[in-house]
Amino acid sequence: MSNNTRRLLRGIGLVCALALGATACGGSDDGGSGDKKVSAGDIQAALKKGGSITVWAWEPTLKQVVEDFEKDHPKVHVNLVNAGTNKDQYTALQNAISAKKGVPDVAQIEYYALGQFALTKSLDNLSGYGADKLAKTYSPGPWNSVKTGDAVYALPMDSGPMALFYNKKVFDKYKIAVPTTWDEYVEAARKLHKADPKAYITSDTGDAGFTTSMLWQAGSRPYKVSDDGTKVGINFSDKGAATYTKTWQKLIDEKLLAPVNGWTDDWYKGLGNGDIATLVTGAWMPANFVSGVKNASGDWRVAPMPQWTKGDKTTAENGGSSLALPAAGKNKELAYAFVEYANAGKGVQTRLKGGAFPATTKDLQSKAFQDTEFPYFGGQKANKIFADSAANVGRGWSYLPYQVYANSIFNDSVGKAYVSHTPLAKGLKAWQDASVKYGKEQGFTVSQ
Repeated sequence: MSNNTRRLLRGIGLVCALALGATACGGSDDGGSGDKKVSAGDIQAALKKGGSITVWAWEPTLKQVVEDFEKDHPKVHVNLVNAGTNKDQYTALQNAISAKKGVPDVAQIEYYALGQFALTKSLDNLSGYGADKLAKTYSPGPWNSVKTGDAVYALPMDSGPMALFYNKKVFDKYKIAVPTTWDEYVEAARKLHKADPKAYITSDTGDAGFTTSMLWQAGSRPYKVSDDGTKVGINFSDKGAATYTKTWQKLIDEKLLAPVNGWTDDWYKGLGNGDIATLVTGAWMPANFVSGVKNASGDWRVAPMPQWTKGDKTTAENGGSSLALPAAGKNKELAYAFVEYANAGKGVQTRLKGGAFPATTKDLQSKAFQDTEFPYFGGQKANKIFADSAANVGRGWSYLPYQVYANSIFNDSVGKAYVSHTPLAKGLKAWQDASVKYGKEQGFTVSQ
């Protein structure tokens, strides 16, 4: 390994420490066992012999998957541990990797954070286990999120193809047509707020995940990453970014967005009483409506994501997680067997019954899945819309190898557009500059 590459890996370790609050991080310079070839026979032999693996994950449906997996393989014990949600777990994982102690055999990692762990060689390349042959198993968005070049660093667990959730009761009350384009969405926002000054088309106080998803759908590709992750490009001045900022700036300037932070009590209250009339988010949202906005059951419906060009069908992903094998973990054959069972085998159906949204093409296209009626949405077969969205996710999106850090500084740049007179486009340029500066400081080759 060259001195430059070693320096870069040390730099990424600093990125992890600063972004996640860890005291240190990083992986082995020697990488994991990604180059190791593991046959199906090896995996079956390991399952027959038995042993124990530890899985770190917060996703609730995995509890039943673990029970079913152990029934099918009685000599295998799976220790399922909730080490925290997203950033909290990442901090714990990075600390364990650094200490070379207590590293789990399997870890849940969101798509946007995978690159950061892969670049530090903290994850196994699962191609050696045959994961590369599963490409057609998954819809394009999730599959592209877990691979870099020929390397596959995880198997997709779920996905978040985007759709428009709207309060039909409110739309009917004010005779507002469901928008099919973003221009129509702006007009709907104006009509709604004029009819009821307390009501807003949606809430948005600035969120990195939502913004990147909107840019994704608009055709912007601000991040370019080399196969080895050492060279990145960051540029928010392409046509897609301009398309997004031009439209969203109108909503900001005309004060048509509810100044309410997501996932707060006020946010849930607004969704329930009609003050927040739509959400544009991932297909994982229905369960949150059922549990968090019970009083509005029957009021809400699902529609396709509005388009930037009338007649188009392009969508984007918002959220989603994978299961990966940390390089410092043990019992590799058993760990991979569990990951494949949970994310490509029998465990998928178990998770779907528990309310998860699939990343698997077969399930997305199945009649049983698409014909599922949602009582909360007035009996609507919303999965048809979600499945269509999954099939039309724009190709070619990439995240930075230090996206966790980049997202952590979003409110210092783009966020200002929501609380001051800073134009959204200028905020994106500030985010770009800060991300470029930081990348160079950590040893990346960065272009704009």
